[in-house]
Amino acid sequence: MKRNKYSIIARLFLCAALLTGLMFFHGAIAQSENTHPTVTVLNIQGAIGPAVQDYIERGIKESEKLNAKAIVLTMDTPGGLDTSMRGIIKSILHSAIPVISYVYPSGARAASAGTYILYASHIAAMAPGTNLGAATPVSITSQKKQDKENKNTNSDTEKNASEMKAINDAKAYIRSLAQLRGRNEQWASIAVTQAVSLSATEALKLNVIDFVSPTIHSLLAAANGKTVLVNNAPIKINTAHVTLLKIQPNWRDKILTVITDPSIAYILLMVGVYGIFFEFMNPGYVAPGVIGAIALFLALYAFQLLPINYVGFILIVLGIIFMVAEVFFPSFGALGLGGIISFVIGSFLLFDTEIPGFILPWQLIAGITITSGLFLIGLTQLLLRSRYKSVVSGVQTLVGKTGVIEQDGDHFWILINGERWGVKSEDLLYNRQSVRVVRVDGLTLIVKAFDH
Repeated sequence: MKRNKYSIIARLFLCAALLTGLMFFHGAIAQSENTHPTVTVLNIQGAIGPAVQDYIERGIKESEKLNAKAIVLTMDTPGGLDTSMRGIIKSILHSAIPVISYVYPSGARAASAGTYILYASHIAAMAPGTNLGAATPVSITSQKKQDKENKNTNSDTEKNASEMKAINDAKAYIRSLAQLRGRNEQWASIAVTQAVSLSATEALKLNVIDFVSPTIHSLLAAANGKTVLVNNAPIKINTAHVTLLKIQPNWRDKILTVITDPSIAYILLMVGVYGIFFEFMNPGYVAPGVIGAIALFLALYAFQLLPINYVGFILIVLGIIFMVAEVFFPSFGALGLGGIISFVIGSFLLFDTEIPGFILPWQLIAGITITSGLFLIGLTQLLLRSRYKSVVSGVQTLVGKTGVIEQDGDHFWILINGERWGVKSEDLLYNRQSVRVVRVDGLTLIVKAFDH
């Protein structure tokens, strides 16, 4: 027994030693991997929104954990949301690793928000055949177009206070970034006020960017040895013999990308509302209510991340309420028509921006409006048909049926559907008399004799 006991203890110690050795071996491998020079690559493709912001912020943190030598941020974007852009710029400014923004590949652009990100980066570069600029806030740009159509002048005196505030805020922001990185302030201001753009070679000549490089490897070779300020401390970039590591969006970023698409968020709202509506119409089905609740909460989460107009949102909800009310309180189409009009106007007002990628397509609005209208018409017809159908269950099914009176002293009874009911009548009743039920009064049937 003792020998077996010692044998078991020895085996346990051996297993523990093996596990400890494996842990040290894994740590040594991880340490050797971390010491290998690495440059991480992040990619902005398309409009800049909450999902892109989350991805870039996470990518910078992961790069810091990996002790990367630098971060290459490739861009091809038409612009995006101001809040998301500023969140990305904050992460770049607080990064412990140099960030190299790179408009890539050829044919790409860094318009609007992309220009601000380029100015904020420690090194700015572009591939041949790319462009940047048009940094005017979108709402201001659209207002200028309207002024041009109306043949109004574009003088500063005619701009309202909100436009001037937006332009001055954007100018001050991009100029502060230009001063921080030693780039062309004057052109930065013009990019905001006049929405001008530059090609890659023009941007290099005007000191807007640092390099024009055809590939990432040539960019890293050009940036190698350059000294930049990272958190107010000079750092010499060392990108010689580095390995590129691409950081891909994770599942959270992918989900955010899907649900923060305005079209998807809009559809989720409709699915949520109609799912809960069906559950209230048919309690106990469970599935419509569960799906509707999940879709509705996802839509609300997306809306709080997106630049929505709450007046538009309220009009959509009001329109749905009116359309549902038409089913329960028929108003000869007044509620239903008002609901459809409110729904359409709210849909067009829902997203308070003209940034590409954050606008609801009119085809989607038309499709959902037509579907909702057809659903409303179909449901109304079904309810009207059911209203004129005869009752098939409950005590009201006894009305119109016939039976024979049974007399028990001073009391009269009738046997219908195997049930014995007390009866009352304005007619004179007697035993074995044939009668017809005309009304149900609690547990008593009001009958009428056939001979009357």
